[in-house]
Amino acid sequence: MKQYLLSVHFVEGAPAPSDEEMQTMFRETDRINDELQAAGAWVFAGGLTSPDSATVVRVDNGTTTMSDGPFAETKEHIAGFWVIKCADLDAALAWAEKCAAACGPVEVRPFDDLSQA
Repeated sequence: MKQYLLSVHFVEGAPAPSDEEMQTMFRETDRINDELQAAGAWVFAGGLTSPDSATVVRVDNGTTTMSDGPFAETKEHIAGFWVIKCADLDAALAWAEKCAAACGPVEVRPFDDLSQA
């Protein structure tokens, strides 16, 4: 079984969902989480705090520096993710379709073979 990252994207400046829409998204996400677990595809998942809470750590010539804020200056950020295991990309895309219906755009990326150990 190969592992896939399904990442949920948030676009800064896009209209925020209403409280009712957020509650629907949470319910649908919980339902999908239960379905992933029941199917044996679940590895783990999580939501992330806003990008302004990020710290970027860099090491250059043995010197470590830390800076506040996201790594890239962009309007699109990862808001949450699932790590799932599936037989193939088609199966991962089918799960991503369900996830995207619940909470918006989802990017699917396979882990490299070195990460599968």
